[in-house]
Parts: sequence; C-alpha cells; structure tokens
Amino acid sequence: MVKALEVGDLSGLVAALVALMIVPPIIFSAIGFAINKKYPKGSKILYILAGLYLLVGLGICGTLIAG
Repeated sequence: MVKALEVGDLSGLVAALVALMIVPPIIFSAIGFAINKKYPKGSKILYILAGLYLLVGLGICGTLIAG
C-alpha cells in the first residue's frame, strides 16, 4: 500500500515561505537605493512595489501560515 500524503518535517517549507515573503521587498529596496540618483522616479516605483509586496506577503501569506 502506498502512502501518498505522508508529511514529515515542514520546517524547510516554512522557512522558504518566510523567505518568499521578506526577501523580494529587500531586493526591491536595495535596487531603489542603488538607482536613486540617476532614476528618482524609478526608485520611487520600486519603493512602492516593495511596500506593497511586503504588505500583501505578510498579510495574506502570514495569515495562511499562522492559521
């Protein structure tokens, strides 16, 4: 008999989901800081995207992980 849904340790999955929620806004912000002098409008867009990604990631994904 085959156990199709056998689940072991899920700590790696949780770490991957947390990294997926937090790392992209950090990268967007770092790129925004790097291009701030040359492209101020583009850096502002990246800051807004980082904020929205963080808000949605921690809101929706955080709720799914917690509950």
